[in-house]
Amino acid sequence: MNKVYLSFLICLMCYNSALNTVSAQVNAGKSDMALLNKYQDSLVLGANQMYAAPTNILRFEQNARFIKLLVSALKTPFSYNYSFDSLKTISLVKSPDNSFRIFSWYIPVEDGTYRFFGSIQMATKSGALKLYPLIDDTEHFKDDNQITTNKQWYGARYYEVIPLTVAGQKTAYALLGWKGNNTKTSKKVIEILSFNENEVHFGKPVFENKKNAPLKNRIVFEYNKLNSMTLRLDKKEQLIAFDHLAPIDSAMKGKYEYYASDSSFDGYRLVGTILKLVENIELKNDPNEQDERYIDPKSKNIPVTKKF
Repeated sequence: MNKVYLSFLICLMCYNSALNTVSAQVNAGKSDMALLNKYQDSLVLGANQMYAAPTNILRFEQNARFIKLLVSALKTPFSYNYSFDSLKTISLVKSPDNSFRIFSWYIPVEDGTYRFFGSIQMATKSGALKLYPLIDDTEHFKDDNQITTNKQWYGARYYEVIPLTVAGQKTAYALLGWKGNNTKTSKKVIEILSFNENEVHFGKPVFENKKNAPLKNRIVFEYNKLNSMTLRLDKKEQLIAFDHLAPIDSAMKGKYEYYASDSSFDGYRLVGTILKLVENIELKNDPNEQDERYIDPKSKNIPVTKKF
């Protein structure tokens, strides 16, 4: 226990030091590219060791080393434009306006739950880069509708960034992510990310599920762990489309281990400053190469014993 907390503190120290601007350059030199390639090789090895570790303590110790190495790599000039495309176990998504990118990943815990990690790497007009740590605080959330900062993150592994552009306002971003949960259910989330000066905020009152009802700050879906759920941007329909989840029997309402898609689709469409719920939309559920990746971790070899 103490070893893991010590490792976590080391991670925070690495992250906090990285919040200072780091020099960047428009064009990468050969030496910088060679260094980033070496970092990537080491990160791939570190990630494999992290997921192969048989216990919570070893897994989190490897994760601490991985974070320290990742921060070092991102301090390399021109790192923002380095794709890390060989690092398959880590999700890396860039905003369409190229203003930031997000690293996010999870650590499976022996009781069947997950701990999430990540960082936001900013690109600035001056060419300097900034990193913001994402500190998973899910276990302390009493209400998944609360607005938080990057230090109280409702952890998830993001796979899509959608700009919400409104005239006269700073752009906010809808993040689509896989949340995992426990041995019975999985979760997906539509998170709202916004920036204010040097602060990062998660959650914003933009979701309208019913007319005249209070707006929600984020949307969380929960369903049976063995099922899949579509959650993606539909460019043709210009909305965030998702499976409508329902219990297999009305008597199971509120028991999310019995929820699954009922083969209908709903969506959120941006109307002014509000993402309004649109029910029963006509949508062809074309296969997406990302779907299988975010159903649930494929490795089932980690024993479920006790909570760490």
